[in-house]
Amino acid sequence: MSQSFNYRHLYYFWVVAKEGGIARAAERLDMAVQTISAQVRLLEQALGTSLLRTEGRSLVLTEAGVAALHEADHIFALGEQLTHRVREAASGQTLRLNLGISDGIAKLAMHRLLTPVLDEPHLRLLCHEGEFQPLLGELALHKLDAVLADRAAPPNPSLKTTSQLLGTSDVAWYAPPTWAEAATRKFPHSLAVVPVLLPTGHAATRARIDQWLERERIRPRIVGEFEDSALLSTFAATGMGVMPAPVSVGEHLARTHGLVHVGTTPDVQEQFHLIYNARKVMHPLLTRLLEASADGALLTS
Repeated sequence: MSQSFNYRHLYYFWVVAKEGGIARAAERLDMAVQTISAQVRLLEQALGTSLLRTEGRSLVLTEAGVAALHEADHIFALGEQLTHRVREAASGQTLRLNLGISDGIAKLAMHRLLTPVLDEPHLRLLCHEGEFQPLLGELALHKLDAVLADRAAPPNPSLKTTSQLLGTSDVAWYAPPTWAEAATRKFPHSLAVVPVLLPTGHAATRARIDQWLERERIRPRIVGEFEDSALLSTFAATGMGVMPAPVSVGEHLARTHGLVHVGTTPDVQEQFHLIYNARKVMHPLLTRLLEASADGALLTS
């Protein structure tokens, strides 16, 4: 990039694009129209391309301008976070951990997975649930410290991400009391008779469950499919049907939802991966999680 590039010029362009014109940007910034216009021209000179063009009476973005605005959005979003993070670090009172939680992962296992860092006295934990690929994009933009998912990140040299298996758990089946006896009888073939609730294809375990059912020649009586594992367990608790879940959360399902364990399928496992950006200086809490997984302190059942 040209040495004449100036982030202040980028900021003026960003405000112009957001406000929809130089006059409105000048009003927002309390500056002269001529000054704003000159700053944007300097940015265009530094980048070697036009970012804005006149279309009738309006000022619109060129293709290069759209790309510049997209990047500027990320840059200034990070800038807004900078002040808060520096103040927190300077005060020594907060250690922030910003995690993305894939919508396919078993949410009830999250607390146990994060146990090694939850005793941090100055922890501020931020959890954002979303789809797997968008979360990886947020991680690449450094908006997240890490992503917890039920699968490893696909190979992509440009993203420079690393995946670490934190733990695994066998998958078992749980039934509301109304279906427990029927589901237990002749398990697992009872799954062709009782109503069954399953995760959607968002969850990596769905493919493993489908393969297991095919091997066992079981055609389940599916009455519901859910992207969110917490919603899945809620509907199971109402009596709608029998559900699969990691063995590691079985006690919680029994205690909070009254679900009964009817059988285990050790051939099917839920996996829990920590995905993070490879860097020389690691977030201390991520280091703690990785060390705990290496010691076998996390889920393995």
